[in-house]
Amino acid sequence: MKDQLQDLLNKCIQELISKGTLNEMPSKIRIDHTKDNSHGDYATNIALMLSKQAKMSPVELAKIIIDQFEQKSFIQKIEIAGPGFINFFMSQETSSSIVNEIIDQAALYGSSEIGHGKKVLLEYVSANPTGPLHVGHGRGAAYGATVSNLLRNAGFLVDNEYYVNDAGRQMDILTVSIYLRYLTICGESLRFPDNGYQGQYIHDIAQVIYEASGQEFHLKSDLVFENVSKDGSEGGDKEIHIDQLIERAKSVLGDRFKAVFKAGIESILGGIKNDLAEFGVIFEKWFSEQSLIDSGLSEACISKLKDSKNLYEKDGALWFKTTNYGDEKDRVVVRDNGNHTYFASDIAYHLEKLERGYDKIINVWGADHHGYIPRVKASIEALGHDPNKLEILLVQFANLYRGGSKVQMSTRSGSFVTLEDLRAEVGNDAARFFYILRKSEQHMDFDLDLAKSKTNENPVYYIQYAHARICSVFRQADEKEIELDVSQTNLALLTEEIEKDLLRELSRFKSVLESSAIQYEPHQLAYYLRDLSNHFHSYYNACKFIVDDKNLTQARLALISATQQILKNGLSILGVGAPESM
Repeated sequence: MKDQLQDLLNKCIQELISKGTLNEMPSKIRIDHTKDNSHGDYATNIALMLSKQAKMSPVELAKIIIDQFEQKSFIQKIEIAGPGFINFFMSQETSSSIVNEIIDQAALYGSSEIGHGKKVLLEYVSANPTGPLHVGHGRGAAYGATVSNLLRNAGFLVDNEYYVNDAGRQMDILTVSIYLRYLTICGESLRFPDNGYQGQYIHDIAQVIYEASGQEFHLKSDLVFENVSKDGSEGGDKEIHIDQLIERAKSVLGDRFKAVFKAGIESILGGIKNDLAEFGVIFEKWFSEQSLIDSGLSEACISKLKDSKNLYEKDGALWFKTTNYGDEKDRVVVRDNGNHTYFASDIAYHLEKLERGYDKIINVWGADHHGYIPRVKASIEALGHDPNKLEILLVQFANLYRGGSKVQMSTRSGSFVTLEDLRAEVGNDAARFFYILRKSEQHMDFDLDLAKSKTNENPVYYIQYAHARICSVFRQADEKEIELDVSQTNLALLTEEIEKDLLRELSRFKSVLESSAIQYEPHQLAYYLRDLSNHFHSYYNACKFIVDDKNLTQARLALISATQQILKNGLSILGVGAPESM
């Protein structure tokens, strides 16, 4: 219906242009669902937008637009409101026709082609494989997966990708941490470094290595710590200490260091993959950072930047002139020791992405990476690509609360709540829903007690309960041998105000989905489903669905059947189940 109004309004504006009343078409004509029944079903602010062009007041132009508007049977009346808004009231027959449309299209209802088949690469989560996913990663996972579902529903071709940071210093720290735990299992007494990874999972990986290889990797701890400076708590510098420990371990272990690294990353990355799959988050590709180094692409990017005069040498390091492209300062890409920085790998990775031919590249990053955006866009422009092809969506941290108190977490110390633990405590459905209930760039407080509660205050429970209630009505209908026959349903019998409200809410679903997709805002859909559930629960409490009047029974069953389908479709996009009983 909204599309039909849009077409009629376009024709109307074009006619006024041909008459000289207006000069040109606006870039966009907005038609929105109204929030207040007294304002009709749809409204547009087009008269306010074009009044200056028409050289008349918005109300005067609104009157001309209405007079020019082609009359259609599905429009009951058109009114001017306030300073010049135009409100459209749909006929009862038109409003109720949405029921048959939803039932006919079933799971396909709500899909659209506004994406026109454009190819999108969506990268999200991409947590360093230095430990299991924690609740902070869970928000990015739920958000990215839901944005992917919304875009696919809107007609985009989406590939999901996880960038595996399997190279660099953090992986070396991980490997040393595992090896030192292995030595303690072998009976060595040693002091664990202050900034080593200390979670139980490190000990578990070391135990697996020990069980598979016994004492094969065993070296005296004195040999590993030989000539290594003091740690931070011993009066030294913990960063220098861990770096020297890494170099020493690589030296004395040789290829065995790589074997420990391989065991560590296979264990952790395997756990991440399983965790995400069980959370309903599936990736088409897992891209290895190490592959950029092995393929020579990282080095090739540095050479391209050199050739384009975008690099200069300072203090033995190579610097990228990102200030030439709007960054606040220049950035190091090759350190004075010859090692490439993380930024150098990111440059190569984004170049590789762009050369795959996607129309849009979307990265979902933690909000703490906000300052990283200008330098990445600078590298894209410097390498001859359009930086506007890259879009960055930021996700704020998630704070976990239990019993009204904030749960303290630290990844390095191993004191954190894993995503697996969270899912075990509140369930996948509550976790997926709660994570996207706020704008991604807003901080969120995840209330564990609320997520587990079976009350109306728990939004996911409230929505799922609406779906389950409808299923219970149809079970009652089956017991009474009443079968819904949509072809014989007289929807004109839906005359109660509460039924009209529900019909209006159903008609909003498509536009909510499109808006959620275009703006990358899954919370819009979550709030819509909660509002729809509220309308249904009110209807359930106010009216009987199975009554003596068979025709009215059929009409009401059709209405709640359509409601059930919308709840199911919406929850599916959010990655949440629609239970038939609760």
